[in-house]
Amino acid sequence: MADDLLDRFFGKGVPRIGGPAVANPRLADPVGLQCLFDIPLDLDAESLALAVRDYHPDLAQATVELYHVPPPAKPTSLEPAIMGLVAWGANVIKLVAFANAMPANAVKACVQPAHFDPEYKEIAYRHQAHVMLYYNGYDHDPLEQYVALAAVAGVLTMFGAVFTLNENARTAIPAPVLMPHEEDDGNMLAALRGLPLTLLYCGFVKLEVEGQPGVWMRTYGCHRFGLPDLALHASDHNSARFTFELFSNALAYLRTAGQTFAPGHTMQVGDGMFLRLRSRTPDEWYLDSEGEMLVADRVAGLSDKVE
Repeated sequence: MADDLLDRFFGKGVPRIGGPAVANPRLADPVGLQCLFDIPLDLDAESLALAVRDYHPDLAQATVELYHVPPPAKPTSLEPAIMGLVAWGANVIKLVAFANAMPANAVKACVQPAHFDPEYKEIAYRHQAHVMLYYNGYDHDPLEQYVALAAVAGVLTMFGAVFTLNENARTAIPAPVLMPHEEDDGNMLAALRGLPLTLLYCGFVKLEVEGQPGVWMRTYGCHRFGLPDLALHASDHNSARFTFELFSNALAYLRTAGQTFAPGHTMQVGDGMFLRLRSRTPDEWYLDSEGEMLVADRVAGLSDKVE
């Protein structure tokens, strides 16, 4: 049984409706989320399956298969303790659990710029174990891929997960955000689809650059959606909420309307306030991106909205 699961974990086999889950071997660089635990790992397939099925009606037929890796003779932080597959419909999630902490630099890169109180960040830094989730299913929509990951991350809250990270997007949120709430009317998947992209699926980071006054605000990970990363230079931190909402709304518009931004485009973002988009310059190394980066500069004197 273990050999069969591991074969399917690594994409060997033919997926069939109603058959055992098979990871998609064609996804060479899958999207992923990471979960930090403040207690030792305690995962078993039966309990986790019940929790996943209870998360939302669409997951009622979900399956969970876990392989508890025999401990090595000389334990290291690189050896996973558990490997498995969580699956429903077209979705297959790879789960890789480690009985020790996630590398400190990776955690800091996500937690330090996150937008929650410093005392909660200390809890993240002191975590005891972590689980890495990778989307290896057959839905091609990156939003649906992230929603499936977020659902499993939400379930892991019931097993001790306290924070959910997106290492690619350099962001983190408290894990309970992904749990069902009364205001969601029992439809947590709809709530996950409605999250601002810059909350978890992409990242929103503030940067203070030595020698430059003010604050740079930028996104990370938008290339996963075929969208550009966005950046804006603000005079201080007070415009963070405005910029977060501006970027979230702009990215949502591009994704849902199938539109694109390009250097030279301008947009109106308030009464008499316009922004013109440009490519980053070579010396703006702190705006490097895995995809396209567009910088929004304030423009004065425009009388109407362009593009």
